[in-house]
Amino acid sequence: FQVNVTEKRIKGAPQGWFALFWSGIDKSKAKRGKWRISEAALLTASFLMGGVGGLLGMLICRHKTKHWYFCLLVPIFAVLSVGTVVLTYIYCG
Repeated sequence: FQVNVTEKRIKGAPQGWFALFWSGIDKSKAKRGKWRISEAALLTASFLMGGVGGLLGMLICRHKTKHWYFCLLVPIFAVLSVGTVVLTYIYCG
């Protein structure tokens, strides 16, 4: 995605969709009793690939919402992701 901000463009990180995609796949596999993506892999994807996608995965798919560490860490990762983009724009824009 792209956001126009005073004639400049910030390109959104498509890797954020990776965490959302993995959450959807894991939720689908959980419903069918199939092989699952590990919780460590889901948290790592949210941290490295964008917390916003992980947060959307939790909200849209209602996935891992009963685990306190997901409810705590994934929103923190989302804030860090957005903060990094904003600070990069401010100082390098």
